[in-house]
Amino acid sequence: MDEYRTRVRIYAGVVVFLFLLLGLRLAQLQGFNGASEDGAPPGSAVREQSVEPARGAMYARDSTLLVDNRPTYTILITPQYFDASKAPLLADLLGVADSTVRRRLQDARERNSFRPIPSFRGVSFDTFSRVQEHLYELPGVSYDVELRRRYHTAARAAHALGYVHEIDRQTLSRMPADYRAGDRIGRTGLEHVYESMLRGDRGREMVLVNVHGTEVRQYQNGAMDIPPLGGHDLRLTLDHQVQALAESLFVGKRGAAVALDPDTGGILSLVSTPDFDPSLFAQSVSTSAWDSLRSDPRDPLYNRATQSGYPPGSTWKPFMSLVALETGMLTASERMDCPPSYQIGRRAFKNHNGQDEGRITVAKALEVSCNTFFYQLMDSMDLATWHDWAREFGFGRATPLEGFRQEPGLIPDSSYFDRMYGRWTDGYTINLGIGQGDMSVTPLQLARYAAALGNGGRLPTPHFVREAVHPETGAIQRPDLPPPDPIPVDPAHFETVQEGMHRVMTDGTGQWVQIPGIPSAGKTGTAQNPHGEDHSLFIMFAPYDDPEIAIAVAVENAGYGATAAAPIASLMAEKYLTGSIADTWERRYWKRRLREEIRSAPENDSSGSPGPSAPVQATSQPTAPTLDSSRTDAPSP
Repeated sequence: MDEYRTRVRIYAGVVVFLFLLLGLRLAQLQGFNGASEDGAPPGSAVREQSVEPARGAMYARDSTLLVDNRPTYTILITPQYFDASKAPLLADLLGVADSTVRRRLQDARERNSFRPIPSFRGVSFDTFSRVQEHLYELPGVSYDVELRRRYHTAARAAHALGYVHEIDRQTLSRMPADYRAGDRIGRTGLEHVYESMLRGDRGREMVLVNVHGTEVRQYQNGAMDIPPLGGHDLRLTLDHQVQALAESLFVGKRGAAVALDPDTGGILSLVSTPDFDPSLFAQSVSTSAWDSLRSDPRDPLYNRATQSGYPPGSTWKPFMSLVALETGMLTASERMDCPPSYQIGRRAFKNHNGQDEGRITVAKALEVSCNTFFYQLMDSMDLATWHDWAREFGFGRATPLEGFRQEPGLIPDSSYFDRMYGRWTDGYTINLGIGQGDMSVTPLQLARYAAALGNGGRLPTPHFVREAVHPETGAIQRPDLPPPDPIPVDPAHFETVQEGMHRVMTDGTGQWVQIPGIPSAGKTGTAQNPHGEDHSLFIMFAPYDDPEIAIAVAVENAGYGATAAAPIASLMAEKYLTGSIADTWERRYWKRRLREEIRSAPENDSSGSPGPSAPVQATSQPTAPTLDSSRTDAPSP
């Protein structure tokens, strides 16, 4: 019995000793000992903070800096430690209403009560300084220095570069675990496509905070910190001077322009107007401002270069010529009538202005843009043949431009006409021969098509990025681009069509916009618009004998291709090839005329016409046949 009692006393003593030891250690950690082993103040705790990496910059093809970062100040609130009675003081320091602070506090509490939440972004340095002076009175309030995008050139390139915005909850739920509430993420354009490369790797900083959640100093002098790793810099194919010129010529207009390197597919310029200022998103965007941008009837967020579909008009005639030559419907030297009108049953389809060009070759038909010549070709061509060849040229399918929202356009086949009209005749399809009717293509597709016309039959892969370079490690990554798609057409036929397009610029509808001293090739187009004025289109490549640039331009509700789209493309090509615009009366005239049209642009028209108010959707379906028994004319080239 005595032995048993002795054992109990020993065990009890051990337990009491252990509890006493743990109690003493707890008291030491709680600050009774005055300081921790590493010198931490009494009552302090270690908090892990995320360190934002520097987002990668973007450079133009000549290494001009387009986008980088600037520091901005953000006030953070940790709801668990924030004293709600201090809301009026914080509101006064920030220059906002008390209710705003309380609302941001509630938003932060819903995210995470124990983590500092970015609540007031983009505050000025003066405001930040005032808050910093009063931090001792504001438990739970801290600050962070964030990086925001900064833009350096006159070229906005809004739809190409895209913008960065705070991640929303829905997007956050789909992202990897290292994304957190309050992070900024690329939403459109290259910022979105190359988000993983531009973003970099987050760092970590360990800090000591007191019982009020206020930062005291680094933990262990930063020995446990992990520095952030910045993102890759993107070296682009974009020519910022051509881009800026094109944007200035498009002010007040609706439409798009795309310029490519015909050999590599590098995108030299991509314009879609109306557009938006991406620097708007480099600061905190209010809900009202964002809603206003999204609800703008001009739809500035809509990328017309890749999503809007237009009937190609007479820019389609080089395609018809190549198909006819390749399939043996005619030869380069063969002549065919270009009568004033062409009769199908009881319907007569006129040449533009009722002209009779006599018997002409395909090159001459391109030069004079003879509608009746191409009506005859379409009348002799099976719709399935036309459809299949259109897809060979990249129409009716998405262009290989990864990450950009696109529409494939409309290239109809017999099942489409069966579905839309039931019983249909050649009158429904003959207008396809001149790029009218139930069809649509995007400016990006037209630019790629123009590049293939210039390089002799290779559809290049459009791309913006030449290489991604990491500024810290020096590592270089280049995009893995698919090779050009070869078009199975005899190169000799391309030479015939190139000659005809060159004659357009020397003697045809493009002669007034030819580049001084540089031979080029082009084709004007006028696309019918049932909602208002016709759309103006133009494709070209230059120089004629060894193309360095291929361009497609579409200007909505602007009339003939020769008077709106053609001069824009010509000035863009000249700027790219020579670095300047020649000081001739013709070039001065076109620049002045294009810029004077700002005052009478469709978006400034108060007539309320439905035509100019909305882009043409590439996948929209017509409500009635383009041709009917009353139609006796045809659009001008």
